[in-house]
Amino acid sequence: MTNIKSLKNGISAVQERLSSMPELPGVYRMIDAGGEVLYVGKAKNLVKRLTNYTQAARLEYRIQNMVANIASLEVITTASEAEALLLEANLIKKYEPKYNILLKDDKSYPYILLTKDETGFPRIVKHRGQKTEKGKYYGPFPSAGAVNKAIADLQKAFLIRPCSDSFFDARKRPCMEYQIKRCSAPCVNKISKEDYAALTKQATDFLEGRSREVQEQLVGLMEKESAAMNYEKAASYRDRIKALNQIQAKQNIHMDSVKDADVIGIYQESGQCCIQVFFFRSGNNLGNSPFYPKHTEGASAAEVLSSFLVQFYTNNPPPAEIIISQAIDGKNTIEEALFSLSGHKVKITVPKAGGRLKLIQEAVKNAEGSIRQKILGKAKQEMLLTEVAKLFDLPAKPKRIEVYDNSHIMGKYEIGAMIVAGEEGFNKKAYRRFNIKGDAFEKGDDYAMLEQVLLRRFSRLKQEHPTRQDNIWPDLLLIDGGAGHMSTALRVLTQLGLENDIKFACIAKGPDRNAGREQFFMPGREPFQLPHESPVLYYLQILRDEAHRFAIGSHRNKRAKSVTKSLLDEIPNIGGKRKKLLLNHFGSVDDIKNASIDELMKVEGINRKTAEVIYGFLRG
Repeated sequence: MTNIKSLKNGISAVQERLSSMPELPGVYRMIDAGGEVLYVGKAKNLVKRLTNYTQAARLEYRIQNMVANIASLEVITTASEAEALLLEANLIKKYEPKYNILLKDDKSYPYILLTKDETGFPRIVKHRGQKTEKGKYYGPFPSAGAVNKAIADLQKAFLIRPCSDSFFDARKRPCMEYQIKRCSAPCVNKISKEDYAALTKQATDFLEGRSREVQEQLVGLMEKESAAMNYEKAASYRDRIKALNQIQAKQNIHMDSVKDADVIGIYQESGQCCIQVFFFRSGNNLGNSPFYPKHTEGASAAEVLSSFLVQFYTNNPPPAEIIISQAIDGKNTIEEALFSLSGHKVKITVPKAGGRLKLIQEAVKNAEGSIRQKILGKAKQEMLLTEVAKLFDLPAKPKRIEVYDNSHIMGKYEIGAMIVAGEEGFNKKAYRRFNIKGDAFEKGDDYAMLEQVLLRRFSRLKQEHPTRQDNIWPDLLLIDGGAGHMSTALRVLTQLGLENDIKFACIAKGPDRNAGREQFFMPGREPFQLPHESPVLYYLQILRDEAHRFAIGSHRNKRAKSVTKSLLDEIPNIGGKRKKLLLNHFGSVDDIKNASIDELMKVEGINRKTAEVIYGFLRG
């Protein structure tokens, strides 16, 4: 409860300054009796903005607490609201006031540098900090690991040297980079300056968004060498095409319509807030990074996002476009401020439909996942297991939880999967997969598959570990499914005489398979749900998702073993010409299997309908 006397004193401190306050844009600092800055704010009109703090009944509880601690007020006027916005961001970083939304992110982001080399043999390196070295810079990348991986991939595709000039000058024979086909060894004249310049041009074109032209050029060179029966040279082009495709495949979110942009999504849950930023440059997705602003309790998503944008881009150069997940106040002022920082026009947009909306939805989804992990990281594993025991009426914390899921495609390649978790997290050595025998799918779909898996699992367990002293018996079974799966599991355990010995629950997604609205089914209890923000719910979701991941992976491995070299011939409406175009574009059948629908559509003659057929056939 805010102290009324202190609140009145704080309001008086503000009113005293109002009498001499200019009606101009500026920045104000609220300061307590000990000289600590409580809050930094900006205003288009200082008098109007600060008058709001004198109207106690209209203030939120959090702001009332702040006003109650005000002893003095300091003001700096500015020429414009945009200038005030930038000054506010700098002062927030300087003083870190406890009532301001605060972005703790002082790091600089790494870039790829393609040097401008006087020797005629440029190198490709990671760069962080001031851009003083001559050459072309590409980025930013979200982490050092991301840029290192990108450089390694680019070396495979374009064979450009990464070594220092001193190392380059001292070479008498090719180094290991040449042996593993990640460098063309210009140091010992394995390539001419003209041919190396061609490689550098291809790398530049790719990094600047002209990947299709580069790929078509390499395909043409490969076919030319193959026709001339220079098969070794043709194979080297094939390997480079494959490396190029692997780079594109790793950019799992790719939009031709997005060139230079940051895609920013925000998600709030249980007092926590995460902002995910996806970096796009020259049409390439360079990766993403999560941010967790502080002091966001009670603030709206729009408030947090506005504060983030200004603080983030005072440290990092903004791109031409910033795509955000929701509307914010003061958008035009922020655009003006970013223009003054960068020297180029910056457009902030909120997409309503199309590809940009899909990107935003992916960013928000990632932010939600990051919050989930953060909440779980705060909640100790021991506490979670204690809560799981309470939820499912276990006598003690479970030491071993077994989670079951099934996977198949149209009744083929059926797999049952079991994952194990406990006090030490996931126990991957204890994971098991079950090849479904007979015609289980036709006999009862998922229910028959589950019945077979549980019968095999616990019949063998009873036989091999009858005393239950080996810590291999589960304390809880968690089964992906609903009421029908619960009935199936109960029938199996009753058949084995274990119905009173093993606790189990089924977890089913809510309406429209909406994560967060899961229902739980247990024998003798009505179906129930947990609060959306519950750490225990997040934990159980992660267990369920891990079982699903393992089941899907096992299913695909089983299916892959049955696939022959003529796999593409089995896809409807894929003839010899399309097969050749697919192989030329992607380099291998495995890379075609890993391609998204949008990536498949980039192949000549492949429209969306055909891409969906290929994707559905290869990925199930």
